Amino acid sequence: MNPAISLWQSLIKDPAFHNRPFKIETTRAGAILMSPASNWHGSAQSQAGFCLRKGRRGGEVINECSILTTEGVKVADVAWASDTFMDRNGYKTPYQEAPEICVEVVSPGNTEHEIETKVNLYLAKGAVEVWVVDGEGTVSCFSHQGKMGKSKLVKKINISKRG
Repeated sequence: MNPAISLWQSLIKDPAFHNRPFKIETTRAGAILMSPASNWHGSAQSQAGFCLRKGRRGGEVINECSILTTEGVKVADVAWASDTFMDRNGYKTPYQEAPEICVEVVSPGNTEHEIETKVNLYLAKGAVEVWVVDGEGTVSCFSHQGKMGKSKLVKKINISKRG
């Protein structure tokens, strides 16, 4: 079995990592990364999931979607997977290909380089679009052609932050 998948499976089973208020990812070298989540982050995830559910027919909206990449297991905050994707992959953990739409909500500790890397990793693993939600709720959409003016897969994306 792939060492990255073995590590991920052991993290999922390890009670020390259950019920933690942060997202866990791994690096290519097998280091464990933990990111604390804010309430804004959770709200943005929920709003993105609502936009995906409303904007796409069928498929599944998945929060905290783990994807095996060339840089370890990365976790999209939200993803939309078509029925075809789900028929092919079910709930394998982590996925070895990315669902069609992956969403990253930028945390205060994220660097521009980290987010750009994740966008590229998800696209390389088969995502059709990657959305990046910044701290103000602005959504940037990316495809294999680069940054797009708006999503081609979801007509309306509305993520707002209460002041």
